[in-house]
Amino acid sequence: MYVPAHFALSDAAALHAFMRSNVFAVLAGQISGRIQFAYAPLVLDPEPAPLGGVRFHLARANPLAKIEEGMELKLSIMGPHAYVSPDWYAVPGQVPTWNYVAVEGAGRVHALSDEGLKQLLFDLAAQEEGALAPKPAWTTARVPQKRLNALLNAIAGFRLPFDILEGKMKLSQNRNPADREAAIEGLTMRGDSASLAVAEAMRNALPQETG
Repeated sequence: MYVPAHFALSDAAALHAFMRSNVFAVLAGQISGRIQFAYAPLVLDPEPAPLGGVRFHLARANPLAKIEEGMELKLSIMGPHAYVSPDWYAVPGQVPTWNYVAVEGAGRVHALSDEGLKQLLFDLAAQEEGALAPKPAWTTARVPQKRLNALLNAIAGFRLPFDILEGKMKLSQNRNPADREAAIEGLTMRGDSASLAVAEAMRNALPQETG
């Protein structure tokens, strides 16, 4: 990831917080000399420290599910992103840009055991169902055992301890305060969910006043 210093997100706690709010990742690995991509929801594990790792599952028919034990795997998670019009800036003569937040990680992949795969599915369901409260949480106990076994046989689970975990917050930190505030106002007035999310991220990234 290309990350100029003023856009860097390197604190592990902040990276993990982002990943808990943005759990769907693009995965990339090399199979028979070709780069293959896959897409999967993640369960974040804080260990091994300091960077932690993730668990995920893929359909066994997915080419990336054939990745060899210990091979390098990379992931990318895209957060909120939006176009920023130069007409919004306080200072004239600027050019368009795109503001966004993203995280990338890399490590050596390891296959989960059958029990590890079951635990991953329990944890993933609990993670996502918890956000739907007060709806009673769905669990795998509602699936007949024969069907659950067939579904488990059709997927493969993996864990990825991170050797590298880094993020980028391109949120106009390189602009003067007037331009930043004007861009936030423009995104807010645009009003779509992506623009509002970027505007909120920009507000959170503003230097905190002290004194």
